[in-house]
Amino acid sequence: NGVNVEGATHKQVVDLIRAGEKELILTVLSVPPHEADNLDPSDDSLGQSFYDYTEKQAVPISIPTYKHVEQNGEKFVVYNVYMAGRQLCSKRYREFAILHQNLKREFANFTFPRLPGKWPFSLSEQQLDARRRGLEEYLEKVCSIRVIGESDIMQEFLSESDENYNGVSDVELRVALPDITTVTVRVKKNSTTDQVYQAVAAKVGMDSITANYFALFEVINHSFVRKLAPNEFPHKLYVQNYTSAVPGTCLTIRKWLFTTEEEVLLNDNDLAVTYFFHQAVDDVKKGYIKAEEKSYQLQKLCEQRKMVMYLNMLRTCEGYNEISFPHCSCDSRRKGHVITAISIKHFKLHACTEEGQLE
Repeated sequence: NGVNVEGATHKQVVDLIRAGEKELILTVLSVPPHEADNLDPSDDSLGQSFYDYTEKQAVPISIPTYKHVEQNGEKFVVYNVYMAGRQLCSKRYREFAILHQNLKREFANFTFPRLPGKWPFSLSEQQLDARRRGLEEYLEKVCSIRVIGESDIMQEFLSESDENYNGVSDVELRVALPDITTVTVRVKKNSTTDQVYQAVAAKVGMDSITANYFALFEVINHSFVRKLAPNEFPHKLYVQNYTSAVPGTCLTIRKWLFTTEEEVLLNDNDLAVTYFFHQAVDDVKKGYIKAEEKSYQLQKLCEQRKMVMYLNMLRTCEGYNEISFPHCSCDSRRKGHVITAISIKHFKLHACTEEGQLE
């Protein structure tokens, strides 16, 4: 419709089409046959696929460490690949060499950076570290080209190897705790929610009774967390959420208890009370719990670290031990959305705008 869309994104083009409503004027551009073949190769074309290497992306990929492994009588070194501080996989040098060849075959018209060279003899620690840096630099450069970084070849490489390098499939997961600290646990890559949770409980010294009142959650965004099902794989979520709401992790431990009477019975349990207290303070700050006229008294109790008294007062406030879900459409409302909230006492539907503003 008279707008030049050279270099425009797919969304911008779609928006322009929509803006034209019932009318769409397209200008057809002529290009030389070889360029047309690159853009839309014919079935019998033996030419290389045409890729756009101009689109760049910042990828926080690194190889901070390497590890000596002995397996089936063979000794070798694996390099630990991390993304945004989270371990993705561990790879031998030869796997990097295979990746390099596969990428060169697929992206034949791209000039790849050099891979650190092969060496027939044992490498010293200094040489191994130089190779680690070289491999890291290679991945950084290659992954920064979006079409290569997001290719199936690269994504397959960044997933764990089929070979189990004598426990290299162990990974470290950082989990946020209610008291605003984090804990790191070492677990198998395919550990389930229950296994990861047990590892965290053991690390923080939580006894089996207390462990029943907390659970492992995924931080979806600043205003919602999702309780993980027992058979999910937290590590998978961990590496998918490179940009999570909690710095460094998308996994968090939270209270999973809704009966006030049972909560009060835990007043002698220091760890439980500490976690209840910190989560409650955070929930008040985020507006989940409406402190209102008790705000001043609660603030004083919070400053004095009188946790049990703080919790006793807060339990009478609206929103305590209640879960609110993100706003969504509802078939009983033509316009606007609803916010769903559930507690042991009630199930609420609250009218709101399509942006989530309460009405």
